[in-house]
Amino acid sequence: MAAPRSIAVIDCTLIDDNASYNDADTNRTQQARISLISDDLRARLRDRQLFRVVDNAPASAMITQLTAAQNMNACNGCERQVGRKLGVERVGVCWVQKVSNLIININLRVEEVESGKTVFERSVDIRGNTDLSWRRGVKALVDRLADDPDATR
Repeated sequence: MAAPRSIAVIDCTLIDDNASYNDADTNRTQQARISLISDDLRARLRDRQLFRVVDNAPASAMITQLTAAQNMNACNGCERQVGRKLGVERVGVCWVQKVSNLIININLRVEEVESGKTVFERSVDIRGNTDLSWRRGVKALVDRLADDPDATR
């Protein structure tokens, strides 16, 4: 079997439809969950050997600059700039749309850095706004990715 392709997975973005109603504790909790699932996503891809996940640190300044201006899931190719800087074959972009505390949608798109072709894009709906439900959503996305051989080769 060939070695897994290299990938950079950019931290997930939160799109909160009710952000104007959040207090500081809610915002802190949600940012912690975004970090939790971003790390969990990278760990699951690595542990299942679907990709060789690289460290984003060498591109951290670029990522900070890009995310200050726009969401990475809708930046018309800026995510591929990160992939080129890190020298990877693929880049993963994740975003979470929180419609309410009950309805949350987690999305993952994997693109070829060179061509920009999307090789995988899926979404899962979860119910409940807890660490466990968010992590289950990530697991479901990784399971779907693992079931799609074209996405990982």
